[in-house]
Amino acid sequence: MKIKILFLATVFAFGFFSANAQAIQKGDKVLNLGIGLGSALYSGSYYKSSVPPISASLEAVIKDGFWGGKFALGLGGYLGYSSFKSTYDYGGGTYGWKYSNIIIGPRGYLHYSFMDKLDTYAGLMIGYWIATNKEYGTIGSGYSAGSYGGLITSEFIGARYFFNDKFAGMAEIGAGISYLNLGVAVKF
Repeated sequence: MKIKILFLATVFAFGFFSANAQAIQKGDKVLNLGIGLGSALYSGSYYKSSVPPISASLEAVIKDGFWGGKFALGLGGYLGYSSFKSTYDYGGGTYGWKYSNIIIGPRGYLHYSFMDKLDTYAGLMIGYWIATNKEYGTIGSGYSAGSYGGLITSEFIGARYFFNDKFAGMAEIGAGISYLNLGVAVKF
């Protein structure tokens, strides 16, 4: 709910600024590669990251220049991966679980041309979460390993600052594989 309110406030706030030039246009394709900070899947002192949350998303801009010429629409896909371990000490031995998570799905983007070289956007993903767990340690817990998953939705807002025509720094917040993703973007 907080992300939805932040999204709406961001879109309305952008309406008060004038755009210098669009950083993103119809026909552009952008690849984001990110490392996540803060897990959207596991929290607590027992969970330790084995592989930090990593993500890749590819977007194609399908329409630009509407709602006063400042907005653009994009469609694309998302893939995120992370793994975590939880370890417990018991009776002179240890046991624990290894968790692997994959999130995959399509995304829709709404871009706003805020200023030259800055691409700001918000969007929605409806995807699928695939999770597996496996027991490890010197003693067994008595529980069986397995896999699970299901539909997942994610609202997000982000920004890309283009250092040149093709390369940008990227930041996104929202609930995907992590709450905050920092990385790079390449436009082609």
